[in-house]
Amino acid sequence: MKHEETRGKVKQVAGRAKEAAGILTGSKTLENEGKQQRVEGVLQENLGKARRKVGELADDLAKAIKK
Repeated sequence: MKHEETRGKVKQVAGRAKEAAGILTGSKTLENEGKQQRVEGVLQENLGKARRKVGELADDLAKAIKK
């Protein structure tokens, strides 16, 4: 797993915690910040996955060309 994917997962967990804290304390601001952070984490993780897949595809293509 690449760094971008890991950072995305960490951001998702932090967002969930912040969202839960907002719900428990009744703070809509904190809850919304948590939701936003969680969504950013999902996007960041998916971007990392896409970059990794493109890199793997490029490596496979390079190996196929060398044959």
